[in-house]
Amino acid sequence: MRAAPRPLLTGLALAATAVAGTVTAVTDAAPAHAATCSGYVGLTFDDGPSNDHTPALLNALRQNGLRATMFNEGQFAAAYPAQVRAEANAGMWIGNHSYTHPHLTQQSQAQIDSEISRTQQAIAAAGGGTPQLFRPPYGETNATVQAVEAKYGLRQIIWDVDSQDWNGASTDAIVQAVSRLTNGQIILMHEWPANTLAAIPRIAQTLAGKGLCAGRISPQTGRAVAP
Repeated sequence: MRAAPRPLLTGLALAATAVAGTVTAVTDAAPAHAATCSGYVGLTFDDGPSNDHTPALLNALRQNGLRATMFNEGQFAAAYPAQVRAEANAGMWIGNHSYTHPHLTQQSQAQIDSEISRTQQAIAAAGGGTPQLFRPPYGETNATVQAVEAKYGLRQIIWDVDSQDWNGASTDAIVQAVSRLTNGQIILMHEWPANTLAAIPRIAQTLAGKGLCAGRISPQTGRAVAP
């Protein structure tokens, strides 16, 4: 007799699983505001990962339904592989930001190759996948840098709007910079400034008010598109 209820329990369990799956799907989709997106923008954060800043930034982004592209330095990806995995697990996209953040335009082709290739390897080894996007440090590029990028199948990503967070911009100024974004555009931010972290909830509100959603950056076009 003890076995008799099992099909019923199994059915209930399956139903609960189905409902849970539906709820999860809706919850996962909600932050993207798929029905209300009139366009997409690329939120980017340079210079990570780190144990000091990455966890708080990821929490803030997730709590506010935002996804972003994290341009990681290879030296930090190698030092903090758990944070690279955390970025990937949080639904972020991971790009290459060189290994040691040098002025690449002052380096030889062999040095540039080393900076880019070692970062590709470090991010992949940490569980962040093989990057398809590359942001040159300081936004400095030339034909040699671009030739090495092409060798590794990387799309160069600069930015349309500079938040100036690296230069001491206030939280208000960072939010104001985000408000200037239009469909397809990309903003430069960094993972370490406290004002950037503080701006995240207002960034989400500002984008929602404009009908814009945080998207991924297309390796084909270099523009922000639907996730």
